[in-house]
Amino acid sequence: MRICLIAVLVLACAGSCQGTVAHQPAADLLGMDDFLYLGAFRLPEGEERPLTFSYGGEAMTWIPDADSPGTPDRLPGLLLIMGHNRMPYGELPDGNQVALVTIPAPVNSRDVEDLSRASFRGEFHSVASGYFTEYVEIPRVGMQYLDAAGGQRIHLCWGQHFHFEDTSTATHAWFGLDLTDPGMQGPWFIGNQSLYSTNNYLFDIPVQWAQDNTGGKLLATGRFRDGGWSGMGPALFAYIPWTDASGTPAAPQTRLQETVLLLYQSSETTEDIERAMDGYQHGDEWEGGAWITTSSGKHGVLFAGTKSTGDRYWYGFINPAGSAYPCLEEEFIGEFILCRDADGTPCGNEASWVCTEPASGRGWWSTSFSAWFILYDPDDLASVARRDLQPWEPQPYAHLVIDDYLFFNPSAVDTNILGTGTQRRYRIGDIAFDREHGYLYVLELFADEAQPVVHVWEIR
Repeated sequence: MRICLIAVLVLACAGSCQGTVAHQPAADLLGMDDFLYLGAFRLPEGEERPLTFSYGGEAMTWIPDADSPGTPDRLPGLLLIMGHNRMPYGELPDGNQVALVTIPAPVNSRDVEDLSRASFRGEFHSVASGYFTEYVEIPRVGMQYLDAAGGQRIHLCWGQHFHFEDTSTATHAWFGLDLTDPGMQGPWFIGNQSLYSTNNYLFDIPVQWAQDNTGGKLLATGRFRDGGWSGMGPALFAYIPWTDASGTPAAPQTRLQETVLLLYQSSETTEDIERAMDGYQHGDEWEGGAWITTSSGKHGVLFAGTKSTGDRYWYGFINPAGSAYPCLEEEFIGEFILCRDADGTPCGNEASWVCTEPASGRGWWSTSFSAWFILYDPDDLASVARRDLQPWEPQPYAHLVIDDYLFFNPSAVDTNILGTGTQRRYRIGDIAFDREHGYLYVLELFADEAQPVVHVWEIR
């Protein structure tokens, strides 16, 4: 079964599209025939929190492993996946532990019970113990394996839902592959960029592209924060945290030099939907990224997440009258625009959309959501790096709707927060790419009770 890829010359524009880059995809860009869905697999059953993948999936990376070369029953390498999140107020300060798991052959079935289950290669480890202790309120974390200057390491970014003006904790670090003695180095800041823009996904950049366009910076990091606080679309920066060819780490708290590759206008600086990703809505969620290359010479920069796709989106709650109706947070009426139509136009008369018995937790909601991949042309990001384009000008050249492959919370976990049906949020967690063999791994959150499952695509 092949995934449906929709080529997009200009996505439905949010506000003005003036100055955006949108073009017919070039022959060397990924297309629909390059994505082959293979199926999914379950993660190992854990124990009591935090030693469980339940309420986890915030970060994942693929790691090569000589003892796992690939067989008919198993794909090559291992996945390092993050378990149950830390929680505030001292409830679970040792969450976000990581564990290595094998990669069983994926099964293409719509029944979770049919899927193969991965096994632990090792137990959970608290590699970040003593680090990022300020960031426990809905952590935002990314990981990436990289074998570069100084050898093999796992690079890490770490933030949380809210960052306050007095935040002094840096966001990026690395640790070694020996999880019993990780040897954490850092942490570092990404230049002087907003913490809302830098710390949720992390992936590697192809070496030649980095040499040609970023001065050899091999890591890409960024974040999208709902409400557009990070910028109205995914942000992306290239960086390296070492100071010489032998891999000497920068001093802790260093503000690393970054190359901006993608950065849209922040909603904190304007009330208008402008200098935004085409089709942008405040309820968008971009949770993972990968720089895809294929053996046939194609490429594309992919972000995965849950796209707010409704005719209307708002800050507040689900309206018990139905998904077509907003339910606004009365407390914030007049402080900012709470409700907009899909094109970014304010709904108007917001007081009329307050409901007395909301049917969910508070947040950004839409009349509908959908799980998407979006693809950017690396040549556009190269133009940003050279400053030939402004960082808000590149636009996705295609998007892929992947809802048909998802399980959609069959155990109905925390529907007050996640929503249901067309209003189900938080569909996708982190992703990882095995560049050596061409496999893309995507975490679907809350698919196996409170645990994620891993979906697999072969990219050819």
